[in-house]
Amino acid sequence: MNYRPRTSIKGQALADFLLEIPDGGDPTKEKVWEVEGAPADNSSWTLYTDGASSREGSGAGLILTSPEGEEVTYAHRFNFHMSNNEAEYEAMLAGLRLSNQMGAKAVTALTDLRLAANQVNRSFEIRDQRMGKYVKMVKQLVGSFGQFTIKQIPRSENKRADALSKLASACFDHLSKKVLVEVFHERSIDEQQVNALAPAGPTWMTPFREYLQRGVLADNHDEARKIRIKAPLYAMVNGELYKKGFTTPWLKCVDQAKGREMLHEAHSGQVGAHEGARALTGKVLRMGVYWPTIQQDAIEMTRKCGECQSYAQSKRTPRCHCITYPARGHSTNGA
Repeated sequence: MNYRPRTSIKGQALADFLLEIPDGGDPTKEKVWEVEGAPADNSSWTLYTDGASSREGSGAGLILTSPEGEEVTYAHRFNFHMSNNEAEYEAMLAGLRLSNQMGAKAVTALTDLRLAANQVNRSFEIRDQRMGKYVKMVKQLVGSFGQFTIKQIPRSENKRADALSKLASACFDHLSKKVLVEVFHERSIDEQQVNALAPAGPTWMTPFREYLQRGVLADNHDEARKIRIKAPLYAMVNGELYKKGFTTPWLKCVDQAKGREMLHEAHSGQVGAHEGARALTGKVLRMGVYWPTIQQDAIEMTRKCGECQSYAQSKRTPRCHCITYPARGHSTNGA
């Protein structure tokens, strides 16, 4: 029996590595995606994303900066088990959807995950089926922009998004009120598309929709003047009417029937505590919805609630006890 030493495999390993990185051997090289027929826009939005997964849960943080320097800070909570790579992709998808809603035409995505950046740039091979679905969804969202660039950055440059993702995954209840938090119950690749149904008849939102979308006003001069004055307080986003806020997030407008259902659920539903009208109004507004008669509807609902009327504290006036004091110099024991 003859023994021969094993030959070196370093050369073959280097060849395989070069095949996986065809772009000049630079795995961190960024790639610019351009959509044919899209208008050129030099004002690019900057998107920082990061995801985190732990035993307590999974979360994502994203910071979207407009060309004018305005920032939108978001945190996402995932109520399902996922890996760190999946959390990174979920954060990127959420950031792209937010950029699309904000009307961005050129986006520069910055992430500290090398795998996601290079898989989207086609520098890394996609071997996992779930990662392939995530990359496919990212490319579908990229098609809505005129220009898209994704780049890997060091973790030291992505500290803010990393802090948001860790807060959302670990101590969700202690997030600042200035951070918008959204909870997801399923993966983006498993999410089913549901068509939104418009209300059957005209509501209080119909005049604002007609004016903001098509510039149509009512025939009545007084009504048209009211709509024209109040219209700057509202905005249309993806076909939905929102009420703007100066120091608070925008509120989604709903019709009065839907609003009363939410009032009833918040007042006497599973999370209801039979609050008063003022507390109930604030509770519903913090849920992110609005309609003009919310205060009047809350007062009417609390007055008609039987449990609130039965167990409410009744005002009791103290009884008058007349006490007769003896005259000065006289004793009460007859002495």
